[in-house]
Amino acid sequence: LNHEETVSFFQSHNNFSIEVYFFPQGMLPCLSESDGKILLEGPGRVAMAPDGNGGIYPALESSGMLAQMETSGVEYLHVFSIDNALCRPADPVFCGYCINVQADCGNKVLWKASAHEKVGVLAEQNGKSCIVEYSDITTDMAELTDDNGKLVFGAANICNHFYTLKFLKEQVLPNMANMYHVARKKIPFYDGSSTVHPTTPNGVKLESFIFDVFPFSKTMAVMNVSRASEFAPVKNASGNDSPESARIMLSTLAKEMVSEAGAKLKNVDGDKDENESNFICEVSPLTSYAGEGLSSEYNGKEIICPFSI
Repeated sequence: LNHEETVSFFQSHNNFSIEVYFFPQGMLPCLSESDGKILLEGPGRVAMAPDGNGGIYPALESSGMLAQMETSGVEYLHVFSIDNALCRPADPVFCGYCINVQADCGNKVLWKASAHEKVGVLAEQNGKSCIVEYSDITTDMAELTDDNGKLVFGAANICNHFYTLKFLKEQVLPNMANMYHVARKKIPFYDGSSTVHPTTPNGVKLESFIFDVFPFSKTMAVMNVSRASEFAPVKNASGNDSPESARIMLSTLAKEMVSEAGAKLKNVDGDKDENESNFICEVSPLTSYAGEGLSSEYNGKEIICPFSI
């Protein structure tokens, strides 16, 4: 739906001087809930809807990206959602761990902040890894603890995954037909004279989820990571999980990085207005990926906040 706009934006910035390829998400026809027939949204125009974030897998194949990666000698993929400001692309620790244990699929998790935090959790069903959505977790399940008082269903999924190319080709793509879920929605439809906008669900959209492939894995790897250093979701316009809260988390992490490198921070709390998001510190990813290399430059030095290095 926004493929051309995305490509145009990157091109206008010279692709930020990196080699980048784009491919669009797929679309599927919408179906009538009453008889399962394909809905029209206008004369000669089929009602279509995005096929879910699990659509990345058939889109990789249909766009030619899978073949291109294979030709280029790519063996591993790091796949993550775009709404996490603290995500570490191509994380060498995570990818290296998965490769070292010969995993065909890997997942980063972090521990839930509370029993009823609205996140899906990693679990096991019939000996296979899977994600249980928070809406499917009962109160008893959410609050269940082990002998040490730790949540049994506490490994929160943050949509940060590792795959081998072989796994996608041999296990995922041949089984895509079994991955679709039914979502009942209000879908505009053509009644023969005009387009009707229903007030109650009248149709079905088919979608797949990116984590639906976990049960296909034969060697699943899981890495538990720190929320403070790896998870700043942007889901709301303001408040929690917003651009503002993500900027504050990025700033906090930047200050931790330079402090751990031996720098002495000054004015940490001074000259700050009521809006903390206007008092931002930053370590550019062009300077350091995750704090490495900073000590040689900043150990023992005084850095005045806010800063950008």
